[in-house]
Amino acid sequence: GSWNPKMLEGSSSQGQSYAMWWRYFEGIRQCNVFLTNIDNSSVVDDATKELWKGEAYFMRAMLNFFLVRSHGPIPILDHVVNVDDDLTHFPRNTFDECVNFIVEDCQRAMDRLPIMYVTGSGQTADQKYGRATKMAAMALKERMLLYAASPLFNGNPDYADYKNEDGTLLFSPEDKSKWQKAAEAARECIDAIEANPTLYGLYYSSDPKDGYKNYMELFLPSNKWNKEYIFARNWGTGYSNNIHQEMCMAPNGMGGWSGLCPTQELVDEYEMADGSTPITHDAHGNVVINRESGYTESGFAAEEGDHWPAGTFNMYVNREPRFYATINFCGQQWRGRKLEFWKDGINVSKVDYTSTGYLLRKTADENVDPVKGTGGTVESAIFFRVGGVYLDYAEALNEAQGPVADVYKYVNAIRNRAGLPNLKEGLSQDQMRERIRHERRIELAFEAGNRYFDCHRWKIAMQTDNGYMHGMNITGDYNKFFTRSNVGEPRVFTLKHYLFPIPQNEIDNNIGLVQSPYWVNPNSANAN
Repeated sequence: GSWNPKMLEGSSSQGQSYAMWWRYFEGIRQCNVFLTNIDNSSVVDDATKELWKGEAYFMRAMLNFFLVRSHGPIPILDHVVNVDDDLTHFPRNTFDECVNFIVEDCQRAMDRLPIMYVTGSGQTADQKYGRATKMAAMALKERMLLYAASPLFNGNPDYADYKNEDGTLLFSPEDKSKWQKAAEAARECIDAIEANPTLYGLYYSSDPKDGYKNYMELFLPSNKWNKEYIFARNWGTGYSNNIHQEMCMAPNGMGGWSGLCPTQELVDEYEMADGSTPITHDAHGNVVINRESGYTESGFAAEEGDHWPAGTFNMYVNREPRFYATINFCGQQWRGRKLEFWKDGINVSKVDYTSTGYLLRKTADENVDPVKGTGGTVESAIFFRVGGVYLDYAEALNEAQGPVADVYKYVNAIRNRAGLPNLKEGLSQDQMRERIRHERRIELAFEAGNRYFDCHRWKIAMQTDNGYMHGMNITGDYNKFFTRSNVGEPRVFTLKHYLFPIPQNEIDNNIGLVQSPYWVNPNSANAN
């Protein structure tokens, strides 16, 4: 996705994840306080109490999920810790115990929550949405099981000897049946989606054959809470409008500062309009152009197309619809003007410019005017949506059973909605795995950390998060602009970066917490 230094070599356990650690555990404590005391309340009836319990169980599961995907096994806190309790021993539970606890909380939530809230009793649309539902709990359950089945957590040899102070091993040997459990949980969620077609389903525009509109409109703030949403939250400056986000995506000269810059790696990943692959890479990571796809990195379009103006560099011509819905590139029309990202272009200043030659378009609303501050609305950040559940199911099922019919069905549903043809038949399990990973990278780009955590759980971050990110050379004139170049500083990713460290002050409390694998006390002689 967009360039981000993430963790660089030399980072320590001093504060890297401090805010994440204590804020999530603070939220878990609040859930525990509520669950401990709600039955003693006489303010509401029993039915309302059960509903609120369901919401609390969901939030406790969600917060634990956030911690586990970042830190691996954590201490399970299923009760209120009081000041007169023994506060000297809070070791990590095993990874499997953490997963089971989260899944159990999801089930408790599923047993108590409605499939969707209905508008009424004075509720506005935004109060109806964004609340925990049975569907949200189903999606969280299957996502946790998907992560648990993945290579980072399932029999990872790098963690085989990772243990608590008492010798308890925190990760179990590989269990391939975990993929089947993840597939079954995702299937359960899909069954509920398909049983409620008026409430949930893939989003389509008024012209369902228009892959660009189908995908682009799905993420428009003005179209939020469409039927594809399962769980999301409103956000923005003061939760009032998305002007700030629009300014981050807008270029210099259009009320923005070119803050969100997709990389060349992502741009290269988009297919051609016919579904062919434009670019592959050799064993050394060098770009290999697939001439048969029609892709070329020379020349300019003589005529305009459906999603590009005349004069567009041919690299950006005839790509798949999701490319045009996600990426703003040099020469593209945006808010009635041509984007100029080269050195002397109108959208470049000494301070504000895109470092990669691209700006994020996905979620941007062309009707918003960041200069005047008009047209904004409340933005929503999506955690779970129907398309994501489809891809979760396809991945888990392919790993459990190979590329069976349902794998093709749900990957093709995502591709067809975006105006792309079906996958070719006869793929092997390995080939299907690569196609699903590609599809996740494109379909879920810039959504709720999906790519970041996918690269980690697949154990490919040593390749994807090391070295330079790339973009287009913005220092040349227009005709020389279109060359690939390094962006920023090279990133260094080592084994320790797969999991976040526990803040060192927590370790120093001597409560039985062992540090995350390959992290050491920064004050020790072996600090790295």
